[in-house]
Amino acid sequence: MRAKRAGQRSRTVREDWFAWIPNEMDQLFDATRNDLESSNFILCVSLDEAISLCKGGQIDSARENVTVLAGLFDRLAVRVDHVLRTIKDHGTHFGTLPNVKPLSPSNFRGATGQRVSIMNNLLAKVVFGERTRFFHKLYSLGEIVDDSQKEACRILADISNGGSEFTDQALQLLEVLGYDLNTCMGETTIILKSFFCALPPEELGIFRAKLVKLMSANLAVDHGQVRSFDRD
Repeated sequence: MRAKRAGQRSRTVREDWFAWIPNEMDQLFDATRNDLESSNFILCVSLDEAISLCKGGQIDSARENVTVLAGLFDRLAVRVDHVLRTIKDHGTHFGTLPNVKPLSPSNFRGATGQRVSIMNNLLAKVVFGERTRFFHKLYSLGEIVDDSQKEACRILADISNGGSEFTDQALQLLEVLGYDLNTCMGETTIILKSFFCALPPEELGIFRAKLVKLMSANLAVDHGQVRSFDRD
């Protein structure tokens, strides 16, 4: 049955994005996508506001938003991480493998995003088979998410504790980290759609239960605490 389904699948990630999926899968995909995009939108708006305040000389007002900003970086990072984790766990146990494309370095601005995406792109072209390409991309995205979240919270915690100011350099770095988190969110959404294209209907209930449980647990995550992506 799995071989028959694989033969019916679209051949490219682009085709997956526009492909029809059953209604229950489509609803779960839309709900997850909306949750990720909402978290990203709130972070982007708040970060832009802090940057505008600093550029306008309202440093004290910007500093008041530091804790909120750190929580919003956490919120997005943890949500992206849990979607990646759910896909990884299900793929490991059930062998469900979607179409994937290697990461493009041009879509990342930070040092970690550049380094990891270059390596993923290179190895995907010269070394990896389908299964390894899939899991290595999940690993790579998890590494960028984890590093971006930790670095953002380190910068914001230092500002909150009075160890540094909202300098142009700090603002620029926070903007870069937010940009790379946004890229990871987009890549994760694309992987999720391709995953649904490969997911047998009989596995949907199991996958949904894991995804909903993890996404619901995000509401209780503590500031500054993000569970690292399993790299085994």
